[in-house]
Amino acid sequence: MKEMRRKDRKMDDKFAYSIIDKAEFGTLSTIDEDGNPYGIPISFVRYENMIYIHSAQQGSKIENIKRNPKVCMSFVGDVNVPAPGPAGELEEAMKDPKTLGKKASGKFTTEFESTVVFGNANIVEDNDEKILGLRLLSEKYCPWNMAYFDAAIENSLRVTCVIRIDIESISGKRKKYDKDGVEMKWGRME
Repeated sequence: MKEMRRKDRKMDDKFAYSIIDKAEFGTLSTIDEDGNPYGIPISFVRYENMIYIHSAQQGSKIENIKRNPKVCMSFVGDVNVPAPGPAGELEEAMKDPKTLGKKASGKFTTEFESTVVFGNANIVEDNDEKILGLRLLSEKYCPWNMAYFDAAIENSLRVTCVIRIDIESISGKRKKYDKDGVEMKWGRME
């Protein structure tokens, strides 16, 4: 795994896991038979140091995982494009050419928080673990329908693939500004 270029934006593992937990969807990346990357948006749930996803029993991601279980996943938390500045800000900034460039570059940025994990994907064969993964997914995405869970499992467990991704490395990153417009570097929270 490559080192993060912007180490000043690196966050700790607790932060990285919190982004996974609040993200609605993630992107799973695998490698296809020709060595090309294949990324697909997925629903997922984290359980301890594992991520569960579900799938049909056939398809590109399943074939890719069977061939090469190494995967990468990315997750995005909060994103914010800063609002325009006050009226007259541009005219004021243009009075001082030395600071205009710095001020202008701040107008084309995005606040974000993200997490990237690397791990190994395993197709779950044990029915108890498959049910656990599906229960966790169902509780995350449709907790109001849990009264139907047992009937749904009885009907579809045999045709549903559950994949467990064992997290081997995790990194979280953030770009965020405080109320005064100063970027908050590593460890600085507001």
